[in-house]
Amino acid sequence: MNTRNKRKVWVVDDDSSIRWVLCRTLRSEGFEVRDFVHAEAALSQIERDPPDVLLTDIRMPGKSGLELARIMRDQYSNIPCIIMTAHTDLDSALASYESGAFEYLPKPFDLDDAVRLVSRAVGANSPSQAISAEALDVEIIGKAPSMQEVFRAIGRLAKSNINVIVGGESGTGKELVANALHQHSPRSQAPFVAINIAAIPADLLESELFGHEKGAFKGAQERRLGRFEQADGGTLFLDEIGEMSPDLQTRLLRILSDQRFYRVGGRDLVEVDVRVLAATNQNLEKQVADGKFRDDLYHRLNVIRIDLPPLREREEDIPLLATRFLANSAKELEVEQKQFTPEALNKLVAHDWPGNVRQLENVCRWITVMAPAKMVGVEDLPQDVLQSIATAQPQEWESSLAMLVRQKLMRGQTDVLDDLLKRFEAILLRVALDHTGGHRQNAAKVLGWGRNTLTRKLKDLDID
Repeated sequence: MNTRNKRKVWVVDDDSSIRWVLCRTLRSEGFEVRDFVHAEAALSQIERDPPDVLLTDIRMPGKSGLELARIMRDQYSNIPCIIMTAHTDLDSALASYESGAFEYLPKPFDLDDAVRLVSRAVGANSPSQAISAEALDVEIIGKAPSMQEVFRAIGRLAKSNINVIVGGESGTGKELVANALHQHSPRSQAPFVAINIAAIPADLLESELFGHEKGAFKGAQERRLGRFEQADGGTLFLDEIGEMSPDLQTRLLRILSDQRFYRVGGRDLVEVDVRVLAATNQNLEKQVADGKFRDDLYHRLNVIRIDLPPLREREEDIPLLATRFLANSAKELEVEQKQFTPEALNKLVAHDWPGNVRQLENVCRWITVMAPAKMVGVEDLPQDVLQSIATAQPQEWESSLAMLVRQKLMRGQTDVLDDLLKRFEAILLRVALDHTGGHRQNAAKVLGWGRNTLTRKLKDLDID
């Protein structure tokens, strides 16, 4: 490729190994690459020979990657900036977008993913919309690829008022995601009102949503504002939307269309300005096909869909979440923070967590109160968790694997083999290390690997 036709990529990182491997890979893909140890060095050269794309680490001596991205956004907005970060929480992802980043790349990253991202940035005309919001105080963390996609979706939906459906099993954190969408929207200063449709008796739900006038029914001794009026100007989160009756589905569709309704027993038309976010642990598409959920309401709500993975499909996040929850519980209860032994963490990873993240959080709160010592061993874990692990029957793994592959293909995923191989190898490693009491050489032997291979796999899969 002629040098004059090559697209120029700059890599800014104080880690020489990261710079070396990125420069070598990108050059092999036909890019012209320059690397810099810190932001100031890059900025001193940018007027003279600006790049087409800039990659920067988030933490460096001197100016941080976020500061560099803000300068790029304000002064060189035509140059997409990609932020590399080793942090795995929603705040880091949102901070990257807030600084004006085109995209963020979580470490450790696959080099093919980095090349694809740079290629996409080269073809972009301008950086992504920046987020204008304060730091988010919610427990949404995770380094699993599926959670990184959730973080990206929240970032891309900033400054948006469109309706969103959040899918996922009970306990996966759907309300946290809805709250994050609200906090990072133009409505962030207005109310966020949540209601669980399944928790309200059917005969009271209409009044809960739309309010009622005095005397509308027996016991209605005064006017009451419903959730829609309480959320006026802000966001209304409808959890378990699939439990809504057909009559209320019709009323909801009308409100979404014109933002007007009557209170129960009322004659005056009430006008509101509300963004609706909905969540469900059911298959709404099947409910539509079965005639249990209105097709037109489904499509009006489902402008964008965010699906939260169950905890059993993000095993690499269990130690991360468990450690965070222990810290939170200690702070909440004003006691010394406890720590898990590696063996105890392995047991937590082996559990299938039917209650998902909420169940893990409750277990950590129980351990904070009940475990006698600072170090939490296997014997300190709740008996129901240990019994569940001990009595779990081997599943028909081949049919389960086939079902998982079909689900991924239906969602349009193209890296199925790579994703499943990583998860398969991670399970093998954890089980082998648990079997050998953490002895790496013995674990490598029972797996039929050399010690160097096992060490490399542990590093690649980020297993401690």
